[in-house]
Amino acid sequence: MFWFGLALGCVLAVIGGIAMRRWASFSAQRPEDYVSGAPLDIRQSLNGDIACDGVIYGPFGRVASRFKGNFQAQWTGDQGAMVEHFFYDSGGRQTRHWSLKIGPDGQIEADAPDLVGKGYGRQTGSAMVLRYRIRLDEDAGGHVLSVTDWIYTTPGGALVNRSQFRKFGFKVAELIATMRPA
Repeated sequence: MFWFGLALGCVLAVIGGIAMRRWASFSAQRPEDYVSGAPLDIRQSLNGDIACDGVIYGPFGRVASRFKGNFQAQWTGDQGAMVEHFFYDSGGRQTRHWSLKIGPDGQIEADAPDLVGKGYGRQTGSAMVLRYRIRLDEDAGGHVLSVTDWIYTTPGGALVNRSQFRKFGFKVAELIATMRPA
């Protein structure tokens, strides 16, 4: 009877974990969840000079790094280019060049030199999501991580970015940042 109870408990724990991830976690969000609120159009919200501040959490939830960023974004119709300059508390620096394209239905296609393939997402209502795979610099191990980026509007006009980085399905880092016109 003990082994049956133990096995049943393990099965229920696994099912509960899968259900939480599928229906009640960061990964379970959908753009349709954010149809209300201050509308987000990245052609306007991510345009011009942008100031960014954020933190990166390691796999156990502790702050691993802090950063600030200066971004420049320009749009011509539905085609955008954004250059991100990051300055880390460790003294490190990083630059990323994004090419962005918005479809008529809010679909987003993104590309950058350190992406493996392209990124795809969607803006709906007060949020947007972008999913992509990124290759870390060699000094960070050169790992390829799966990234889910969510950006949300705030009543004051700032944007809040929450991103999760996963390797083999396990969360290895999380980023929280604010963005606002510089």
